[in-house]
Order: sequence, then structure tokens, then C-alpha cells
Amino acid sequence: MAVTVKECLELQLIEVEMLLSMFPKKGEVNLNEDAVPSVQRYLRNTDGALPPQLEYAVTIDVGEAKVKVELQVLLPHTYPHVAPQLFARSDALHRQQQLELNTHLASHMSSLDSGELCICEAVQWLKDNSLPYLENSKISSESASEKVAVKETLRRMWIYSHHIYRQELRKKIFGCAKKLNLTGFCLTGKPGVICVEGLREHCEEFWRVIRYPSWKHISCKHVENIETDGNVDDLRLFRAFEDLQFQAHGDYGLRNDYHMDLGQFLEFLKQHQSGHIFQILFDVEGKLSD
Repeated sequence: MAVTVKECLELQLIEVEMLLSMFPKKGEVNLNEDAVPSVQRYLRNTDGALPPQLEYAVTIDVGEAKVKVELQVLLPHTYPHVAPQLFARSDALHRQQQLELNTHLASHMSSLDSGELCICEAVQWLKDNSLPYLENSKISSESASEKVAVKETLRRMWIYSHHIYRQELRKKIFGCAKKLNLTGFCLTGKPGVICVEGLREHCEEFWRVIRYPSWKHISCKHVENIETDGNVDDLRLFRAFEDLQFQAHGDYGLRNDYHMDLGQFLEFLKQHQSGHIFQILFDVEGKLSD
């Protein structure tokens, strides 16, 4: 076995010398300064311990843009009689393209005759075949940038009802708002008002769910749409979905004649930069309660 290892290491050194002559510039072949001397010492005295496996990297320029692709090499002591461990990488490659490049490199290397030096062949294959992966990676980056640049829309819906009392209906409203990550409020009593804000498609789903099948006295009075390149959450006027109840006029309690103090409601709207909505909801100009 020692003789076989000796012969393999001698071939490995010959291949390293070939690579150094092919890539003479500093940094093109990155080799630990003690790697070759360690192998040479072992070859002079094979009775000693085996040297560390030869490990190095070859950097090549690909395409007109001279994009750098690095081939990392780890040689078992019995290479070339066993396959080397090879890995190609580049800062210009995304993870998926890098995976595909290495899969096809491994497939090519497995097609070669065993027992032959093959690192120079691997380097040449990368020079000839890396460009399509680099181009695909660039296209993926541009596509990802375009996706990031797509604007999102915050929708705010103002919904009016003659009244909102029933507990099962309120439970449905609050459950749906939470599920769809909507903020706003539900004003319980007579009249009833709901405001929801969030992603446009989530607001549309909320409206579809609560409106059907049997809510007759309800209408969407006003819709606001705001496009943004950033986060729609920054445009919200409400931090949560609130259960809004105000003192009623008179001592009626929560019954079908329970009328909300609309002056308090107007004050609440103004605190949330929405005072103008009062007139839209009730067709009157609002005045603050004393």
C-alpha cells in the first residue's frame, strides 16, 4: 500500500507543477506553503507518517467580464486512483446556480477514465462551461430586484351598518380581522361602524366573509388605497383591531335602542387623522362633543 501511495503522491506533485505553470500569477493557485514540502519529505522517507492531504484552490477568469470562479481541491492520498473532492464556487453565483454547476461538474468528472490525473481537466471544464450559470444567476438577481420593487397597496375600508349588537356577529368580525392581520376598529351599537386596514386582498376577503350570507343593513361607504414601495404597516393609522364602545345617550344599556355618542366617535376619528370620514359615514359635518 505504501508503494501505491508513494506513486500517487508523486503524480499529485507533477500535476501541481503543471497547474503552477498554467497559472503563474500570484493568487491563481492558492496552495499552503508547507503542502508540497510535506509531501516531498514523505517521499524521501516513506517510513514516516503520511503527510496532510494536498489541498489547494485554482481561480480562473470566465467570460469577457473576467468573472472569477474558484475550484477548491482536496486530494485523497491515493488520488488519482480514487476521485478527488472538488467544489466550484463564485461570489457571482447564487446558491441554486452553484449547486447546479457542481452537480454537472461531478457528472462530467465521473465520465472520465479512472486512474488518470484530472484536475487540469476540471479547470478546463469550468472555463468552458461556467458562463451559462453566471448568466442565469444575473437574470435571477435582476428578477429578484424587480420583485422587490413591486409596489404593495394598503387598503382602508369604512363600513357602515344600521346597528351591530349580536355577539356571534362581533365574534365573526374580530376573528376574521385577526386572521387576516387587519387593524382598525368595530364600533358596537347603533349605528355600527367598522374600519379595516391592511393588504388590499385581505380587506377584500374580510368584506366578503362578513357581508354574506345574511347581513342586509351594511354598506361600504368609503375605500382608501395607498401604494407604497416600502412596508404597508408604516401606513396604518391603527396599531390593532379595537373594540370601540362609547357612552350612550340616555340610560338604555346595550339594547336595540342603544345610540352611540357620535361626538366621542368624531373625536376618536380626529385622533387617528380620519375626521373627514365622519361626514362620509353620516352625510353630516361633524362637531366635537363638549
